[in-house]
Amino acid sequence: MDDIPRDQLTGALRRGAVKKHVAAIHVSGKLTLLQRKLSNVLLLNAYDTLTSRPRHQIDARTLCLMIGYNSNDMDTLKQSLRGLAETIAEWDMLDEKGQQEWGVSSLLSYAKLKGGVCEYAYSPALAEKLHDPKVFALINLNIQRRFTSGHALALYENCYRFVRTGSTGWWPLDLFRRLMGVEGSAYYEIFKHLNAKIIKPAVAEVNRSSNILVTPETRKQGRVVTEIRFRIKENPQLAILDIDDGEGARHGPVYGRLRALGVSDRLARQWLASHGEEQVEAKLDYVESRKNVKSKLGYLTAALDGNFGTVEVEPAGQPQPNARAERLRRVLEAVKARTPTQRDADKRLFQSQLTDPTMRDDFDKHGWMSPLCMARIAVFWETLSPGLLDGTED
Repeated sequence: MDDIPRDQLTGALRRGAVKKHVAAIHVSGKLTLLQRKLSNVLLLNAYDTLTSRPRHQIDARTLCLMIGYNSNDMDTLKQSLRGLAETIAEWDMLDEKGQQEWGVSSLLSYAKLKGGVCEYAYSPALAEKLHDPKVFALINLNIQRRFTSGHALALYENCYRFVRTGSTGWWPLDLFRRLMGVEGSAYYEIFKHLNAKIIKPAVAEVNRSSNILVTPETRKQGRVVTEIRFRIKENPQLAILDIDDGEGARHGPVYGRLRALGVSDRLARQWLASHGEEQVEAKLDYVESRKNVKSKLGYLTAALDGNFGTVEVEPAGQPQPNARAERLRRVLEAVKARTPTQRDADKRLFQSQLTDPTMRDDFDKHGWMSPLCMARIAVFWETLSPGLLDGTED
């Protein structure tokens, strides 16, 4: 996946970045987009106590909401957790004494669902590697949400840790196919197909959606391409998606409220960096005002993802609050009834219809709760499901 940029580290982690090598953990690429996102969220949730606790927990509904699953879709969650337990992570690097170290581990040593809680663990050896910023790093969830392709997210994860060195170094094509999850495919043994179907689309999405820009380069033996590397530089247009050191956020009252709700330190700082204190505070106030909510943390996660909550903007010409609230309720019910795959497709289809950059940005931030897109959202869902909004006219 990736290496934490030095300016995001705190305390002892800021000292003496090792520049002799960039250690690597290669994770089998045969993960779906949702499984890859799940892996990142589980790591983010566990990171604060990754090496000090043998197991970690997270509310299952909260986990589903953070990934984009239907919060009641436990079968999909079980299938994805099974996939992570069956996925192999492999490393081959120099240790602190300069000795070569090779290791292999399942990505999760176990996972279980009980009483609405997901409990999981990493093997001690893998936990040690995952916690070392020279080896592995956390993906900013605000960036992760922008990806719609598993191959693009896999490429981003495997390139981002090299951003400070400017290049991944040369990868044999066999290794690259494994990282992209297409090893064993006769079709992708032909570089022309690999380039057209995997490399070019993934590079385009990384450059469009993330905080880095990557450029592929190849090396040949005779006329046959045998190796590939990626030149990497920061994407100045999307660098704002990076979280800062976060020390200041730790002293704020909103951070304290998030921690009291059970949000981990790193996730609290990501939310504050991504949404701003005012937005998070407003959502917290809304969630805490709701009665009979089984999981306030899960409710807050959905609110911050733009699935529901208060709307602070009152665009001119929109329906009265009661009518608007009813429209919104029906739209969110319709969204909830869709499968995770359908929901991803719905969002991509709607986004493709937005030509105004301001509206696109607002939808990226608020999802189906977007105030600026409210009228278009109503038209979209009425077209998708005729009669859905009957009786909610002005």
